[in-house]
Amino acid sequence: MIVGKAGKGGRKPSVWAGVPRWARVCTVFGAVLMFLSGAVLVGAEALMARYEGAVGKADLFGDQAAGAKERKSDIKGPLNILLVGVDPRKPEQPPLADSVMVLHVPAGLDRGYLFSLPRDLYVDIPAFEPAGFGGSKEKLNAAMSYGSRKAGQNPDAAQGFQLLASTVQQVTGIERFDAGAIINFSGFIRIVDAMGGVTMNIEREVRSEHRRPDGTHRELRPGGGGYLGEQAIYPKGKQHLKGWQALDYVRQRYPKNGVPDGDYGRQRHQQQFVKAMASQAFSADVVTNPIKLDKVLRAAGQSLVFNGRGHSVVDFGLALKNLRPNNIQMIKLPGGGIMENGKYLGERFDPAVQDFFASLKNEQLDAFLLEHPEFQNKAS
Repeated sequence: MIVGKAGKGGRKPSVWAGVPRWARVCTVFGAVLMFLSGAVLVGAEALMARYEGAVGKADLFGDQAAGAKERKSDIKGPLNILLVGVDPRKPEQPPLADSVMVLHVPAGLDRGYLFSLPRDLYVDIPAFEPAGFGGSKEKLNAAMSYGSRKAGQNPDAAQGFQLLASTVQQVTGIERFDAGAIINFSGFIRIVDAMGGVTMNIEREVRSEHRRPDGTHRELRPGGGGYLGEQAIYPKGKQHLKGWQALDYVRQRYPKNGVPDGDYGRQRHQQQFVKAMASQAFSADVVTNPIKLDKVLRAAGQSLVFNGRGHSVVDFGLALKNLRPNNIQMIKLPGGGIMENGKYLGERFDPAVQDFFASLKNEQLDAFLLEHPEFQNKAS
């Protein structure tokens, strides 16, 4: 087995290797909007009730099945929250975890660290009796699919989340997640549009690989080799983007489309988008407009299935009312591809990532990041 810095095809993988780019962005923004909404909901009981009612609920950790009682004490830190992004599929198809993220909030509850585990991370998936699964070693995103199996029934995403959570705990050393959410990406364009779009500073002109100027999808060239038709263009400078435009812009990664640094440029654009979205969500234009705020929160709620282990999403929002987008440090966990006899098996972390996980467990992330600034994803 060969462990290297290069992924498939000899390309150096980004820190998000194996995770669809639009999925990563939506997951990050889902975390920001879901847990930071408490600040704008304080005192607005009608909106709180509406948002709480819109969010789907499920037994994501198997607590109810195990007979655990709901915890009613106040929320205290530190907190570890598991966020899983899924693409909507047919009911008979097992769900796949396209994006897996952990939000760590220290005891003060006023700042956070957000990191992703590549969906192609090569891991030991433990046995899981509810699904009749005996365990295996393969890519992380398979855990949710295996865990969702129910004899004679359609797959159960909430049950699949349980196995995925156990697998992530095993990888990271996190003993228990305090909350979890399944985030459905299909609703995120509606969220952007409910806010009236998002304003971004475009670094340089970017041309879309996937969309025409009217937002329709470009057709694949017969026989492969690219797409046909006019491209949507995002000019350099400050631009106000609709939902489909913003998500399309942050998907682009090829030099031929105006992104000379490839995956690293795309990652930077994603983080700029997240910050712009969070700022827009907390702008006076949204916060002081009850109709728009209501639309945004309901659109967000309809994209989520949440479990707070006895606490509601609003409880978490209120507990994290002092957490702001600028206080969330985005973390990149370096790694590379694993090849065996010329076959790509998946991704693995660099050894220093285990030190990161140990620092997380010991509440020493600030000291770790001072020694390892390369773990910090910085967005302009």
